[in-house]
Amino acid sequence: MRSIKIPLIALILQGIPEQTAVVILAFVIARIPLKWNKILIVSIFLAFCVYVVRLFPIPFGIHTILLLLILFIILTKLSNGDVALSFLASSVSILVLGIFEFCCMSLFILISGFTLKTLFNNIVIWIAVGEIHVFLLYIFAFLLNKIIPKSF
Repeated sequence: MRSIKIPLIALILQGIPEQTAVVILAFVIARIPLKWNKILIVSIFLAFCVYVVRLFPIPFGIHTILLLLILFIILTKLSNGDVALSFLASSVSILVLGIFEFCCMSLFILISGFTLKTLFNNIVIWIAVGEIHVFLLYIFAFLLNKIIPKSF
């Protein structure tokens, strides 16, 4: 096993925006008010956690499980202890991120002819393609925010 070092520029340009979109979606699902100061603090914290975890030689994907657990704990605290809703919100947010990322990367590879190895080795292309699924995640979160009733 080897560590997956994320360049600092990728953390700033993709990691933080991606985690911000995930946190917004999780807040919407958990019915936590969208307060930007909380969203940004949680997002930066999560992005930093992913950055640090990927420095260790652990199997790929463990960072996702840890991210889900950390997000779950944070949501539980912010939602005043609603464990079930926090688990649902963190799980769905990470799942939607994975689906959007997989679809966008697969479509880009199909259209462009690049290989996954080429994407991994070219940080500029990786960040640019990554911004597509991040943008879609923001749109999804804000549309869901308009649809989900604020209380049951």
